[in-house]
Amino acid sequence: MNEQSKRNKIAWEYRAYEYWNKRYGTPQKLAGQIVENPIAQLKKHKDYFKHIEGKKAANLCGSNGRKAVPIALLGADVTVFDISKENKQYALELARYAKTNIDYIVTDIYEIDLSAYQNYFDVLYLEGGILHYFDDIEKLMSILYALLKTDGKMILSDFHPLRKCVLADSKKISYFENKHLQLGDLAYKDFLMKLSRLIFPVYLSVYIH
Repeated sequence: MNEQSKRNKIAWEYRAYEYWNKRYGTPQKLAGQIVENPIAQLKKHKDYFKHIEGKKAANLCGSNGRKAVPIALLGADVTVFDISKENKQYALELARYAKTNIDYIVTDIYEIDLSAYQNYFDVLYLEGGILHYFDDIEKLMSILYALLKTDGKMILSDFHPLRKCVLADSKKISYFENKHLQLGDLAYKDFLMKLSRLIFPVYLSVYIH
């Protein structure tokens, strides 16, 4: 595990389970909402999952299971890959209360066991702003390619981690060049800091300059 992944693991295993409970309610409460209308939980991506029943789907950086559980309820065989044990705890409880099953593997995405999952999945699902956690996009994409079946589909929804949306000098820049790692606060730091004065760990993200 490289330095970026080590820092990100420490950060995302710090009180994440507590945060999910405060943000979305208990797994039991959220499960009740998901069960009522699973497809609606996928929001703008729901059309991609209308015929997911019986297929193998991987939710990479799947976090607390908010997307994996509804996909499982729609009939897919779902595997989550994520770096955080605290995320796993919430996700598995969420699946249990929703009366469905997901396989949740705690791992660095760079270290997924390709001998077990080569050409395995019909669908890969990545969403919610995750690309900035990876400093080697070419390596990430080669892993995703290896996971997919020949006729598989990848659904990737993200933002390009540019410092500014519009560059004043209009210069073209590439994600693959002129980048370094920078420290960043967890998304839920401000939320929990209102309840606690503890020091939060930071994660490393890719910064383009």
